[in-house]
Amino acid sequence: MAGSSLLTLLDDIATTLDDVAVMTKAAAQKTAGILGDDLAVNAEQVTGVAADRELPVVWAVAKGSLLNKAILVPAALAISAFAPWAITPLLMIGGTFLCFEGAHKVLHKLLHEDEEAAEHQAHVNALADPEVDLVEFEKNKIKGAIRTDFILSAEIIVISLGTVAEVDFTTRVLTLIAIALVMTVGVYGLVAGIVKMDDGGLAMSRRPNGLVAAIGRGLVAASPYLMRFLGIAGTIAMFLVGGDILLHGIPGAEAWLHDTLPHDGVAGFFAGLGASATTGIVAGLIVVGVVNAIQRLRGGGGSEH
Repeated sequence: MAGSSLLTLLDDIATTLDDVAVMTKAAAQKTAGILGDDLAVNAEQVTGVAADRELPVVWAVAKGSLLNKAILVPAALAISAFAPWAITPLLMIGGTFLCFEGAHKVLHKLLHEDEEAAEHQAHVNALADPEVDLVEFEKNKIKGAIRTDFILSAEIIVISLGTVAEVDFTTRVLTLIAIALVMTVGVYGLVAGIVKMDDGGLAMSRRPNGLVAAIGRGLVAASPYLMRFLGIAGTIAMFLVGGDILLHGIPGAEAWLHDTLPHDGVAGFFAGLGASATTGIVAGLIVVGVVNAIQRLRGGGGSEH
């Protein structure tokens, strides 16, 4: 009897772990769209600190990210246990915020490119100024990155919660913990690699081996383009993920799209992407317009757009 009970327990544990693996994979797929933006934002936050301080700063932000998730995961579990009706509205809010953030970035880039260049130059000048307190500068970088991470982590946890809303509570707990750890390790491991990519390439470029040196020079040259690509990919992902969330949450929207657009094969894939992107862009522009109008009514003179 004892042996049979132990085997049953082990079988239950194995089944639960298998369910957790499946749900973690599903949640990771749904939140992967945020990964590009998360990488770009955090890599950008770390740039500007001294080369020998980049990895300690990444580690400090990663610890802050774990603390953020230690707050967000229990909060999400409490919502799923006591107010499951709030999951869909929270998803809609998160999706709308993603669309707004994407539109905000695009409009700022299009309308304020000169200001961005001036801000970047002022940033470079400040770092070269011996009067600047670099310790305080580094602390502010870390605080700003952790604040940004809190928003992105909240989006990841809420989207993951929507994925596991129908499974049992134990699987839900383990899946959210797993996705929190996987995303933190994945994001900040990649951020560490990205910010040290140019340093690694520079070291390789000085090696006597011609092939290694050539690869090193390629890494140094590719580093700024990678950052730019991540920024663009992250913005596109915001529209796609945010638009998809909104389409899932708007009553009747999915059924209408299913009846209107192709939904099989390559045509269906691109039709779905187009629908999500269009919804995300339109929603983002609407929210930006509403925010600007509210700021003007409050006498703020409108936003930076």
